[in-house]
Amino acid sequence: MKILVTGGCGQIGSRITEMLLDRGDQVLVIENFATGRREHLPDNHPGLTLVEDTIADKALVDKVTSQFRPDAIVHTAASYKDPDDWHNDTLTNCVGGANLVRAALENDVGRFIYFQTALCYGVKPLEQPITLNHPKLPANSSYAISKTAAEDYIEISGLDYVTFRLANVIGPRNVSGPLPIFYQRISEGKKCFVTTARRDFVFVGDLAKAVIRAIDGTGSGAYHFSSGADVAIKELYDAVVKAMELDEYPEPEVREIGPDDAPSILLDPTRTFEDFGEMEFTPLEETARAGVEYFREFGAAGGYTHLKHED
Repeated sequence: MKILVTGGCGQIGSRITEMLLDRGDQVLVIENFATGRREHLPDNHPGLTLVEDTIADKALVDKVTSQFRPDAIVHTAASYKDPDDWHNDTLTNCVGGANLVRAALENDVGRFIYFQTALCYGVKPLEQPITLNHPKLPANSSYAISKTAAEDYIEISGLDYVTFRLANVIGPRNVSGPLPIFYQRISEGKKCFVTTARRDFVFVGDLAKAVIRAIDGTGSGAYHFSSGADVAIKELYDAVVKAMELDEYPEPEVREIGPDDAPSILLDPTRTFEDFGEMEFTPLEETARAGVEYFREFGAAGGYTHLKHED
């Protein structure tokens, strides 16, 4: 197959790209390197074409799509590293997403795979676990608003699509959220804090396997990619500490959740299991260990978070 992957040097995009290349597909990646890293993809692979540019450039997206003629588009690119950067969030997430949808329609692309944040349901969800019937309430961050706008375009487009609304995807190449933040601060001898919140942490490789199946025709419409169980943030912290094999346990400060945070954001994966079958989810300790091994080799660049937070 011929697959166009946006954000192909990011955590999720690079993992999917590697799997596609391993099975012999032709992959064209569009990457602007705002958060993606070149070392995440192989050099000089005969099946890989890398275009360094932005999906906000409509002419570029139209040209690349019409020339490559992909069977599917896997849209992982997203702007998220600065919660106050509404301009780039809008350009990449809204304009870029709309550009890709139009290009897919005009070039008869067979499948469109998208990735949505669980923050589309708001930071105070109306039910736990959150079902697919929950209303979208993205007015909590620039990231959630702009990602949801792109999903809305996809839903009205008429494309054959799959949207994965995501739990917290972590592991190697992770540059946002608590995993890289914990590692970096502990490595620098800084104290960490954890909140009393609970989250569902899923391994990036497990998500990538589901995406490959979606590319090949499994599923249609919106799905929750979630293990169906949440854990305390401190459990992730402890898993990182264990993976770092420290001589002494660095006790974290425990804080109550802030006004822009939720006690739990747990997605109901019932429809996913019905259409994709039962899935095996990598244990948290194994996921944290894989992340720590990566950070030791490449560094924990980023530590970005979609919501404003204190140091």
